[in-house]
Amino acid sequence: MKKSLFFICFITASLLAFAQPEDSKTMHENAKAFMRTGDFDNAILIITRALEQDKNNLELQKDLVMSLFLKRDYQKALIGAEKLIERDDADVVCYQIAGNVYKSLEQVKDCEKMYKKGLKKFPKSGPLYSEYGELLFAIKDFSAIQLWEKGIEVDPGYGGNYFNAALHYFYAKDKVWSLIYGEIFVNMESLSERGIAMKQQLLQAYKEKLFEEADLMNGAEKNKSEFAKAFLLSMSKQASLANNGISVETLSMIRTRFILDWYANNAAKFPFKLFDYHKQLIAEGMFDAYNQWLFGATENLAAYENWTKSHSEEYSGFNAFQKNRIFRMPFGQYYQNL
Repeated sequence: MKKSLFFICFITASLLAFAQPEDSKTMHENAKAFMRTGDFDNAILIITRALEQDKNNLELQKDLVMSLFLKRDYQKALIGAEKLIERDDADVVCYQIAGNVYKSLEQVKDCEKMYKKGLKKFPKSGPLYSEYGELLFAIKDFSAIQLWEKGIEVDPGYGGNYFNAALHYFYAKDKVWSLIYGEIFVNMESLSERGIAMKQQLLQAYKEKLFEEADLMNGAEKNKSEFAKAFLLSMSKQASLANNGISVETLSMIRTRFILDWYANNAAKFPFKLFDYHKQLIAEGMFDAYNQWLFGATENLAAYENWTKSHSEEYSGFNAFQKNRIFRMPFGQYYQNL
């Protein structure tokens, strides 16, 4: 009898414990697990119930709209997105989510209005400048470059604007900024598909843009940026090295001599972290490995793999160094002048 009573009490306690409602935080974690596996229906179901307990939770509301967006239920996502950006505590991510929804519904004017509102609230948000520029570029409004440049100026640690600006300048046949911004981006986001694509563009830009003409200074007088003029002048001193073609080896020589000349003539006026990094690599004997990493696989994958094997110590040393650093451009080193 006592055993039966104990068993009944145990079962009753277990059922009561199971029946206790989970708190909204636990439910949110469960919902995020479903989001990660692509089960957005279950994520929406759980988040909706969690919001019944914590109706003003911003993170829950953001994930609800994201789940609806990823499920492609854009009309419901729009209702949620508009509520998000009306909140007093709306953050940058709220505006990014809303931007995705508006773009999916092709509501360009509403989307542009939303980005302007977001930038008024967050005037130093690199992501909002980047995505607003992408909206304009998609409708062939090439004033998008002004937004990407502003994003680089006010939020130099965010990579998206460098990527977009580098693409713009590459197709605009610019000799300087497609190279500068492209290399900065690769150092910030080297492992992504965009980083790999940018490495390919960089090598192409050196061949087709910078060294296309023997006279690198041709047309430089039209450039409004004194930094860009100084860059071209310093590079023009190394132009003869390109007479036998552009390869990883010739680029390594050109860029080494460029850095030596830059620090002799321009570094005091134009301090620049990317060039500081080049100088550091030269001093530590890793600049050849860096140029192989930047251009080698794009130029000739088999030759690059052979180089890494025949220079295994140099390659391993650079790899170890690369893994232990985070590259970010600082404030105050913006020299573009549109």
